[in-house]
Amino acid sequence: MEPIRADNIIKKFGTVTALDGVSVEVEAGELFFLLGASGCGKTTLLRCIAGLETPTSGRILFGEKEVTSLPPHKREAAMVFQSYALWPHLNVERNVAFGLEERKVSKSEIQRRVGEALELVHLSGMGDRGIDQLSGGQQQRVALARALVVRPKCLLLDEPLSNLDAKLRIEMRREIRRIVKEGGLTAIYVTHDQEEALAMADRMAIMKAGRIEQLGRPEEVYRDPHSSYVAGFIGETNLIKGKVLDIRDGFVKAETAAGPLVGRCTDANWTPAIGDQVTLSVRPEAWTIDTAIGENPIEGTIVDRSYLGQCIQYDLSTPAGNQHVVELNPHRIHETGENQVRLHARHSDVIVLKD
Repeated sequence: MEPIRADNIIKKFGTVTALDGVSVEVEAGELFFLLGASGCGKTTLLRCIAGLETPTSGRILFGEKEVTSLPPHKREAAMVFQSYALWPHLNVERNVAFGLEERKVSKSEIQRRVGEALELVHLSGMGDRGIDQLSGGQQQRVALARALVVRPKCLLLDEPLSNLDAKLRIEMRREIRRIVKEGGLTAIYVTHDQEEALAMADRMAIMKAGRIEQLGRPEEVYRDPHSSYVAGFIGETNLIKGKVLDIRDGFVKAETAAGPLVGRCTDANWTPAIGDQVTLSVRPEAWTIDTAIGENPIEGTIVDRSYLGQCIQYDLSTPAGNQHVVELNPHRIHETGENQVRLHARHSDVIVLKD
């Protein structure tokens, strides 16, 4: 396994700048996610790392070796595509063996390594099956085995689970993470599915308009977003406009349409000033419905309720706008139409962001 570094990558397609000075280092053995909305540049960055696109400027390094100008087959990286790209006229074994045959590996070595790869993806004994005899999840495993059999230094995955149903996606998340860790691979995974990234990633980079908006471990990005874009993209949040009244002991007090709210800043490179317009982010699970006196109280009316077994979701109309609330262990069940309902959120659970 080797670390991978993208150093100040710029990629232009005519007058369009797809990547605008992106720098990121993926640690050896790390499962690293690139995610963001369509058109943010995540797939273009992956293709530059794979050698399928050439950066307009900047460098790509695998370990200490610069590979910016090397063709894909000389980078010792393997890519798994969204469409799987399997050969329909070849059986499972021949699909997996294809890359080794191209590399002129001996037949005995091909047989041994194909067997190991199929065992790793839990497809032992299925080598003679036709591709059309496999389920979507099995086809995805074949695509993984084909990538792994060449023993890449880096595994690149471009939205590999987007064609699977919800249940199979959850199963394959666990399998891909297991395969990466058992195989000792450095892996870069592109997706727009934030739940997928939260469940699988060691670290992630959130991209917007060809730049990295925030980088960190899943729990860091979720709990401490640095912008409204990141807060809204990773998970769900309630955004409330406010004006800074006071800054004290690391907390910011802001006046909102529902009254004053207190929260904390998460971006070490930004500190608001008194009078600044800011946005406050409150996760649905950070709100608690309670009649007792608590931090950051606001009142509202319940306009919708959904009972989901493991939790209850509420939508409340408040002076600060509609608030979505998720209660895991409610003290009581509230009914639609109930008014003068009081919400609370701890100061540490309210994030103050640049407006």
